[in-house]
Amino acid sequence: MSAFSAIGEEREIDRDEYTPEIEPQPTWCPGCGDFGVLKALKGALPEVGRTPEETLLVTGIGCSGKLNSYLDSYGFHTIHGRSLPVARAAKLANPDVEVIAAGGDGDGYGIGGNHFMHTARENHDMTYIVFNNEIFGLTKGQTSPTSPKGHKSKTQPHGSAKTPIRPLSLALTSGASFVARTAAVNPNQAQRILKEAMEHDGFAHVDFLTQCPTWNKDAKQYVPYTDINDSDDYDFDPTNRADAQELMRETEDKLYEGEVLTGVYYREDDRPSYQEEKQEIGEMPDEPLAERYFDGDYEWERSYDRFIDKHK
Repeated sequence: MSAFSAIGEEREIDRDEYTPEIEPQPTWCPGCGDFGVLKALKGALPEVGRTPEETLLVTGIGCSGKLNSYLDSYGFHTIHGRSLPVARAAKLANPDVEVIAAGGDGDGYGIGGNHFMHTARENHDMTYIVFNNEIFGLTKGQTSPTSPKGHKSKTQPHGSAKTPIRPLSLALTSGASFVARTAAVNPNQAQRILKEAMEHDGFAHVDFLTQCPTWNKDAKQYVPYTDINDSDDYDFDPTNRADAQELMRETEDKLYEGEVLTGVYYREDDRPSYQEEKQEIGEMPDEPLAERYFDGDYEWERSYDRFIDKHK
């Protein structure tokens, strides 16, 4: 079975199909929030109607990078902070594949922050899950971009003097067309949000709060939480950028005060994706580029010749 022959196949999909036949022993610590991401993703993919053969999971380095070891689909384990450019290339080459990128808060908001900003700005059609546990977990507990001010760690023994990054606000400002936050302690909401993110046409950013019981014991366990989409206390329009921006600011303030707000904050459904814009101006073909590798009659082009001819 290949990604090409599987795309568009209509059949019942069981979540167990995403469990490897020989399942590796998890190396996540007991109580780690990363298990919640895996469970929610396995539940959401069949609801979207995607088979393992139609799915590509691209991960970075860190505890989150092990995600594709436990999900039986196509997978690519990139270098630190580089899951997004690899995911972008895969989606452009074969747009019918469901592309999901994942990384930690250090991987995604620190080392890969530049890729995050520009992938959002260009509105590439993919889902980006960021495991946000406010710490560098795999390297044994260093301060990360989301660690709260005053947090003590091996790299900041007297407490961090820096204000943490605001990931939701950053995603909106950068141009993401879908922005949400969920938490490992809320599995039903997490599955629903991941499903909505994958069904969205454009760049969908999900900030996924994942507790780290080993290296960030001072952090809140992200409870109690409030679903802003269900609560009567938050009457806002997620398609209104100004409403979303104000609620994101409140959410990011309250997280470090012990109140956890989660839900879908912003969605822009009528904005064309990067691929659609490229096709509109004639810089990208309508048929998937990857299919050309399986077409024996295709006459290969050299981009060098095409660009040289244009300027003659």
